[in-house]
Amino acid sequence: MNVPYIDMHCDTLMQAWLKRKKDIYTLPKAMVDVQRLKQGGCMAQFFAIFMPPIKLKKYMGPFFPKDGPYIRKLHTIFQNTLKDHGDVLAPVFTGKDLEQNAAQGKISALLTLEDGRAVNGSLERLEEFYTMGVRLISLTWNQPNCFGSPNSDNPQVMNTGLTPFGRQAVERMTQLGMIVDVSHLSDGGFWDVAQISSKPFVASHSNCRELCPHRRNLTDDMLKALGEKGGVAGVNFGPEFLNQSPEDKNSTNERIAVHLRHIIQKGGLECAAFGSDFDGIKGSFETGSPKEMPRLISYLESHGFTWEEIEHIAYKNVQRVLKECL
Repeated sequence: MNVPYIDMHCDTLMQAWLKRKKDIYTLPKAMVDVQRLKQGGCMAQFFAIFMPPIKLKKYMGPFFPKDGPYIRKLHTIFQNTLKDHGDVLAPVFTGKDLEQNAAQGKISALLTLEDGRAVNGSLERLEEFYTMGVRLISLTWNQPNCFGSPNSDNPQVMNTGLTPFGRQAVERMTQLGMIVDVSHLSDGGFWDVAQISSKPFVASHSNCRELCPHRRNLTDDMLKALGEKGGVAGVNFGPEFLNQSPEDKNSTNERIAVHLRHIIQKGGLECAAFGSDFDGIKGSFETGSPKEMPRLISYLESHGFTWEEIEHIAYKNVQRVLKECL
């Protein structure tokens, strides 16, 4: 049985920009392109505008891209792909678009922003991103910004909550129809979002801290709270987020399955999803591209996951969140 899937995170737009490509239809040196999405039976792919880390500025100097032009370039790559390959790919702006695209045999593409620093503390700028088509924002990456603080080994930073603007922006995002993403956010920020968000929120590419002690992963209490809010956690395929030892650079279907099972146990069946982080992770991968997703789904079936569980993980949970949030 073929099961369509939704993947909540990839950094492919950045890879296309680095390789000076006009679109993402064919990117043989990347992990994702439209051709492989077709081969894998993808229902929807979330494409992140990943903001380059500020720390690179001291190494790149004048070559470090300015936020505005960089965002426009990645948005143009996204738009070019939709324009030139509209027979295959179609955008998602509302909760109904996903089903309409699927009915037409098209893969849905949802534009996201990774690192809310580009919002620059402005609700007007936030609304500009909505108008641009962005429907999910990862509030932080790995440095503080106008929304709040990132995950950190420093307990003081890790326990820091959202900024006053961050709290205001989360409320405005839910009003507009933008999904709040807590991947990379501090623990304190997570709990602020859980308290103030009136709609489901997501951890688009985060795993279980109980199984892998990386600070980016979610505690059992977080998974429980996420599930109670109707949110989802997309399992990240990166070895550093899957394995107990940071020395283990292998991403296996077994470890992905273990994290999915744990999310279901702690957050409920409607909490588990995929958030591969393709094109943003390194290692040795058993499932390393969209065309290999059917093999992962077959692995789940042969290792104790029911078809009801697989369908919820693969697409139903994220489909529900899109309907409720957009």
